[in-house]
Amino acid sequence: MDVRNCRKCGKLFNYISGPPICPNCKQALEDKFLQVREYIRDNRTATVEMICTDCEVDSGQLRQWIREERLEFSDDSPINFECENCGATIKTGRYCQKCKNEMAGKLESSFRRPEAPKPEKKDSGGSRMRFLDSK
Repeated sequence: MDVRNCRKCGKLFNYISGPPICPNCKQALEDKFLQVREYIRDNRTATVEMICTDCEVDSGQLRQWIREERLEFSDDSPINFECENCGATIKTGRYCQKCKNEMAGKLESSFRRPEAPKPEKKDSGGSRMRFLDSK
């Protein structure tokens, strides 16, 4: 049994997995996420600062939800982020779709088993037909 102090409120709780926060703080954080998501749906042109002040959420937490792809902004939103790999403009996550596809391809090829070389057939006499003598 792993007992830890909650990173947010300091209470002891039984830690299972994920961020080290108690179930009450986890639920409060999820409620705050739902509030932010509704706010973004209603105010498509809101900036990060407006979202943080109106919803009373930390900008670091907002950026984490964006990196986790829990929040996505519309094309008419002024909020843009850069792909961490190539610098392209993106609306959610950490990487653009092109970089995601490249990484997935590299990962897939690293797990693929190399094929065994096929044995070559030796053709000593060309493509002639052979007959056996029946004596």
